[in-house]
Amino acid sequence: MSERIALFPGSFDPFTLGHLDVLKSALLLFDKVIIAVGYNSNKSGFLPPEKRVEIIKKAVEGIPNVEVCSFMGLTVDFCREKKASIIVRGLRTTTDFELESVIAQANRKMAPEISSIFIPSGHEYSFISSTVVRDVLANGGDAKCFLPSNINIKDYMSK
Repeated sequence: MSERIALFPGSFDPFTLGHLDVLKSALLLFDKVIIAVGYNSNKSGFLPPEKRVEIIKKAVEGIPNVEVCSFMGLTVDFCREKKASIIVRGLRTTTDFELESVIAQANRKMAPEISSIFIPSGHEYSFISSTVVRDVLANGGDAKCFLPSNINIKDYMSK
């Protein structure tokens, strides 16, 4: 039987406890999960993609069967490159589902061999969004309660 590899793509700007929760659920279903930080040269993120990769690698230290990398281009093309047959998407709300469903259908049309699954974050994380965390940080607030405990995001902002 071949290894079941899933790709968990996103901007992860920054990587939150909600993302970590979805990752842990995905690891119950797949042999390996690749966290793929999407890079869009036309967008400037809160943190550069290389810092996001660094943060995620630290956040998942000690969790087996996780790979962290960045990519450019179409998610389905990167899935093929990484031999991932599943795209994992986390959901917080019904609004997330509506958007993710459209994206999943487009991906399926372009790459019928790749499926998408949706994993809801635990209710205790459903209100956490990277947008909210960025806003807290941009206004000098303390975002520790939204982030993995071994991450001090301000260390990455000042570098």
